[in-house]
Amino acid sequence: MLACDLIAKIEDYAPKSLAWEKDPIGLQLGNPKKEIHRVMTTLDVRPEVVQEAIDQQVDFIFAHHPMMFHPAKNLDLSVPQNAMYADLIKHDVVVYAAHTNLDAAVNGMNDWLAAALQLNDVQPLIPNDDGQTGLGRIGQLTEPQTVATYAGFVRDLFQVKAVRVIANDLQRPIQRIAVLGGDGGDEYPQALAAGADAYVTADFYYHTAHDVLADDFVVIDPDHHMEAIAKQHMVNLIKDWQTENSWHLETVFASTTNTDPYTYI
Repeated sequence: MLACDLIAKIEDYAPKSLAWEKDPIGLQLGNPKKEIHRVMTTLDVRPEVVQEAIDQQVDFIFAHHPMMFHPAKNLDLSVPQNAMYADLIKHDVVVYAAHTNLDAAVNGMNDWLAAALQLNDVQPLIPNDDGQTGLGRIGQLTEPQTVATYAGFVRDLFQVKAVRVIANDLQRPIQRIAVLGGDGGDEYPQALAAGADAYVTADFYYHTAHDVLADDFVVIDPDHHMEAIAKQHMVNLIKDWQTENSWHLETVFASTTNTDPYTYI
């Protein structure tokens, strides 16, 4: 099959029109008319991920995070990121990214996170005009839990050593939970206004955390890497599309490389 056939299905599932205006989504590198056989999904495109792809003879990488947030200003191959681009070109690998469009899509990133967080009656936190797509999700736990208990569940779910909790009372019961994958600090007022008891997001800023305490709100920050949940979900989707469309792919698999830059001691 051709890379463009897979790209068309991804864009049908997560339309590019849903992405933030400045988000560099879409084809990152390679020829969309290339014949592909081996597909790997990843959260990030980093040199170690590319090496895994090369070792596994991958010819199409799906990534959630765009590879070129900061475009190269030159092609000095002593720079690791530039060398990575060269390796991808040398091995004829197509790289495609769906980021904020996948976040906002129905049954996309934030729906996957909401399901993993055991939320029911889920709706977009900041809906688009259609009411079905939009930024973040908000839903209900079956039963109330204390902040401390739910934070422990979130920690174990995303397999981190610790989560950052911003709360005045760790024993407060919470039931209505908002979630926004990735960096969602700027959107905490919307979660508060939507009636959430707590908000799960990442990369929370120190001074914004003081504002959360002043608002007597609750935030649980399990690390941006929680979005790695997308790797297996995208594998499942692509395999479903392969069956529906009789695509000839040898394999579709999730990268096993951990790209979380943080170490918890």
